[in-house]
Amino acid sequence: MRHTPHVAFVILTVVFGACAPKAPVDLAAEREALLALHERILDAHRTDNLDDWLALEADTVVVGSRGELFRSPKSESAGMRRNYLAAAEFSAYRDLQPPIVHVSGDGSLGWVFAQVEIVGRYLVPDTTSIHDVWAWVELYERRPEGWRLVGNVSTAKP
Repeated sequence: MRHTPHVAFVILTVVFGACAPKAPVDLAAEREALLALHERILDAHRTDNLDDWLALEADTVVVGSRGELFRSPKSESAGMRRNYLAAAEFSAYRDLQPPIVHVSGDGSLGWVFAQVEIVGRYLVPDTTSIHDVWAWVELYERRPEGWRLVGNVSTAKP
């Protein structure tokens, strides 16, 4: 029982350390970080940079599209996105208005609401012009490695 005071000290340190207040989250800085990630997604479209786009995502992303909700593993979406980027050429992929960015008070979740104009052309199977407006929300979760995109819901303007 010689170690009882030491064990008790360690236990109390762990318990009270877990209860200690955490440093406040700099919400403005976190919103700027999410806005920068959103811009990287737009830039990845303009520059065909699939690797940069995928680097922002969690291993599985929940997607809402065309009235469906599904989980999209990164391993499966990479091939589809590679084909999409190879089949299109974009002259514009830009925000039509400043995105609305929010971060939860504890800094663990964030989202970006965006309205994006897309201009370009499809190259395959033939040349077809693209001029679309999309609205979407990007859902982010703070992970040990940083922010990761965990969800996306989008809709095209009719």
